[in-house]
Amino acid sequence: MPYPEIRPRRLRRNAAVRRLVAETRVDPAELVLPMFVREGLTEPRAVASLPGVLQHSRDSLRKAAVEAVQAGVGGLMLFGVPAERDATGSGGIDPDGILNVAIRDVVAEVGDATVVMSDLCLDEFTSHGHCGLLTPDGDVDNDATLEAYARMAVAQADAGVHVVGPSGMMDGQVGVVRRALDAAGHQNIAVLAYAVKYASAFFGPFRDAVESALEGDRRAYQQDPANLRESLREVELDVAEGADMVMVKPALPYLDVVSAVRAAVDVPVAAYQVSGEYAMVEAAAANGWIDRERVILETLTSIRRAGAQIILTYWAVEAAKLLRERY
Repeated sequence: MPYPEIRPRRLRRNAAVRRLVAETRVDPAELVLPMFVREGLTEPRAVASLPGVLQHSRDSLRKAAVEAVQAGVGGLMLFGVPAERDATGSGGIDPDGILNVAIRDVVAEVGDATVVMSDLCLDEFTSHGHCGLLTPDGDVDNDATLEAYARMAVAQADAGVHVVGPSGMMDGQVGVVRRALDAAGHQNIAVLAYAVKYASAFFGPFRDAVESALEGDRRAYQQDPANLRESLREVELDVAEGADMVMVKPALPYLDVVSAVRAAVDVPVAAYQVSGEYAMVEAAAANGWIDRERVILETLTSIRRAGAQIILTYWAVEAAKLLRERY
């Protein structure tokens, strides 16, 4: 007896059927919204290279945090932009520095309704724009930087953050941060390790958002885009040092890395859809070349399909609303 005719298109015939059999879904609770707060602002300020993204004042940051919670976004990642910088990035450690003040503001506003995360890196606070302290000849001093990260982690935990995100790509940063938090009585603060952070050209608009003072590049400590096995080694080390979650950054150009990391570890995997990814879509959409909302959801779905359980994206609030309409 011959087999009946096979027609896979039967499961694509309308939206209801496609929804029913979808293999991958993005949930708003899996999205994290990166947010910038600038010291001294009384009103939010647009970031020219990131249409729709703002440098917040303290007041507008609180309001935007509430909006994100109401949309169902799973987390907020806070970045501070100080009015003044110095060679050691002391503003990142100062309890009254803009990032630590912003953490207190947001936690006071939203409590445990979402996960409040903070970037743990010195680049926004240093006058030279590098992620660590420099030696006299201009190289980043790994071990001296770790001491600063330990103090910064405790300051952020004291401010009430739920998750710290060491992102400077210093060797041993996760272990140092974990020990510092534990010693200060912050055993419940989780560490989201930027375990895989490439020296990427896709970070450009972000540097506008944080008013980066960087001259040169960070290729001596961020990873080479040509390498995958190196990334898996970094992930293995970070998990061994106590990382509760690991991150791949950027996301779309490195979906193969996201997939390989997901297969290698049993902790949650995050991916950061970075500023350049966002800006390209917004620019193409502004020119009428693509369907903006479809592309937003398609990119997020591809990152989720590759294995990322958590996605940092500047579209988090808008995407959460679109996803609720879709499902």
